[in-house]
Amino acid sequence: MSKSHAAHPDRLLPADPATRDIARRLLASVEDLPIISPHGHLDPTMFTTDEAFPNPTELLISPDHYLTRVLHSAGHSLADLGVGGHEVDPKAAWRIFCSNWHLYAGTATGYWVEQEFEHVFGIDPTRISAENADTIYDELNEILSRPDFRPRALAEEFNLEVLATTDDPLDDLAAHKQLRDDASFTTRVLPTFRPDAYTKMYKDGFAEGVEKLIQTAGGGKTGYAGYLEAMRNRRAYFIEAGATSADHGTHNTDSTPLSDAEAQRLLDKGMRGEATFEEALAFEANMTYRFAEMSQDDGLVMTLHPGVYRNHSASAFERFGADVGADIPFQLDYTRGLQPLLSAFGENPDFHFVMFTIDETVFSREIAPLAGYYPAAYAGAPWWFIDEIDAMNRFRQYTTGTTGFSRYSGFIDDTRAYCSIPVRHNTSRRVEAAYLARLVAEHRISEDRAAEAIVELIDASPRKVFKL
Repeated sequence: MSKSHAAHPDRLLPADPATRDIARRLLASVEDLPIISPHGHLDPTMFTTDEAFPNPTELLISPDHYLTRVLHSAGHSLADLGVGGHEVDPKAAWRIFCSNWHLYAGTATGYWVEQEFEHVFGIDPTRISAENADTIYDELNEILSRPDFRPRALAEEFNLEVLATTDDPLDDLAAHKQLRDDASFTTRVLPTFRPDAYTKMYKDGFAEGVEKLIQTAGGGKTGYAGYLEAMRNRRAYFIEAGATSADHGTHNTDSTPLSDAEAQRLLDKGMRGEATFEEALAFEANMTYRFAEMSQDDGLVMTLHPGVYRNHSASAFERFGADVGADIPFQLDYTRGLQPLLSAFGENPDFHFVMFTIDETVFSREIAPLAGYYPAAYAGAPWWFIDEIDAMNRFRQYTTGTTGFSRYSGFIDDTRAYCSIPVRHNTSRRVEAAYLARLVAEHRISEDRAAEAIVELIDASPRKVFKL
């Protein structure tokens, strides 16, 4: 029998026995529900090729920036961990991870990895150490060679009903179409329209990307008119391939629209590489508004992830590329920034707008009040940095008093690490059960209502909000 606390049936549930009993009953009602994952970053071709995962390092370490950033902060090179496609001895990288396992104590990553070892791979996580690194690596390699650990088999094992990926507007979505038409694979793998590379003038490659976008999908139009037409046409292409949402990683929350003439002027400057940072942000804000306008027309859910200084380390970006864990939060003003967008579209209940943040201070001050008023607005689940256990508890405490249980996006795993999906969703279910049990124990809601609410939070909310 495993000695790990990761195997304890009451992990994350309240310490008080009476409250814990309530939480156990609530958890039992949702623990086996299918997983709805409406936002993540997996490659859909993993399901079309269905090849065995190459080794434990490439599966569990290299793609998981939650995990690698802990090692990087302790002085280990990302190159030695295989980040950014760097060739590495996978067993050597694994030894670095196991030798530094103590660094993960108390972190969200440590909890998730323990859960993966215990519940996905059947390996006692208390064995993780420098001395056992090679032995565990070899055990995992043997597990990964088995047919029941191929991507498609795991999707069934995980009870993964819906999985959304994040896709470039010019992606041909061939893998998504192949999976949609494959009756033998029951998981719905949906594309998500992510146009960031074509809206950020301050990023390298903007002009080349926009030129290709307009030529490909502008319908014969040029300039800003062709740019908007191309966005609308590619969104329609995504919808035809099964997409239900569009995701936007903006620098800030500004949604001030521009006149067509001013937008054209800024686009021209951006294409010449002459736009100032302030002008680039003004164009991006205009597009945030225009994308909301498009969502109202075509029905795609609009999700917004602002307030992150992307790729904060210029040297790491140069060596390893984007999305290696160097995204750092900064303060934002949601109330004023989103006022133009929500004033224009927020009263429409058919337009779904999900607000995410990695600044906890805005949950109760801004996001909950906005979601608690506008029929279109929803509070996005804790994301990046604040999707750890204590922050998830704070999110529920900070928002529920204002929004109730109906204005929530459902849990978002936002992961590139496939095998973390079931344990991350299980974590959410346990956190919700613990919170609701406390409300019952304090006689704030009945247990019958709590039983309804936990199903809403885990299952009904993501289906409703993401139009599934």
